[in-house]
Amino acid sequence: MASQDWVEKDFYAILGIAKDASDADIKKAYRKLARQHHPDTNSGNAAAEKKFKDISEAYSVLSNPEDRQQYDAIRAMGGARFAPGAGAGRGGGAGANGGFEDLFGGLFGGGARQPSGAGGIPPEFADLFGGGFGGGQTGFQRAPQKGSDRTATTSISFAGSIKGTTVSLRESNGHVIDVKIPAGIKDGQKVRQRGKGNVGPAGNGDLIITVNVKPHEFFQRDGDNIRIHVPVTFAEAALGATIEVPTLDGDTVKVRVPAGTPSGRTLRVKGRGVKTSKATGDLLVTIDVAVPQNLNKEAEEAVKAFAAATTDANPRHDLAAKARL
Repeated sequence: MASQDWVEKDFYAILGIAKDASDADIKKAYRKLARQHHPDTNSGNAAAEKKFKDISEAYSVLSNPEDRQQYDAIRAMGGARFAPGAGAGRGGGAGANGGFEDLFGGLFGGGARQPSGAGGIPPEFADLFGGGFGGGQTGFQRAPQKGSDRTATTSISFAGSIKGTTVSLRESNGHVIDVKIPAGIKDGQKVRQRGKGNVGPAGNGDLIITVNVKPHEFFQRDGDNIRIHVPVTFAEAALGATIEVPTLDGDTVKVRVPAGTPSGRTLRVKGRGVKTSKATGDLLVTIDVAVPQNLNKEAEEAVKAFAAATTDANPRHDLAAKARL
């Protein structure tokens, strides 16, 4: 790199760091930007390739204490004495104070130190990207690749999704792969079996299994929560009651139904939902008030007496107001 370039290029801005950045800050910034703009992940993107070269160039200079000190000195002198129109020509020719190459060429042996890694990648990061500049269509040599992944689909019971289970997948050659399904897996989630994919120069790929969960007749999953519908009598809903409801664990839990609970209200039981390695959901109990289909004579008279005692209670008194357009 010509010494004039050192004046024109702001390596601190290229790496997005302050001029007093520490060595650790410089390395951290380089790692982040190099991964983002590396040609291996931006195939055919000329802008990314140029950005990557600028990043590597900036890191090569700023990571070397001696080069960084010289760069700072050149930038300070260049900004004051060699700005456009301030005497020296920008093309490096001699002016009143001499050209850039005249002034700095002898100081650094004709230019700045180039990165010593392959193709401009600092050596300590060369292995991070599987090699540096080389032959090939894009100008970069790729590392050996792992084999491609394989995919499969399996169905498990609702109980298996809650408690965890193991499924056996048979390959076309008769070989059986046992796959452990973790407790709490959701319908449509994937399980990765490492090293069970196709063979490649850098190792086998993975086997990725999509898990379908069969629905349950009573329990319905909602994230990590479990929803159930529980019928109660009119008397239980009106007067309040304590009822027992089933849980995923196979036991029951007591739930207090407050007096005056309407049909459709949902009550929450903390910690009785799906248990995973990250969280535990709740049990959501929706109350359904059961209307009796066949009343005996005594029950019918009781209902009539109730109706007579509550003639002033009209649940539809504001219905017309709500229906106005």
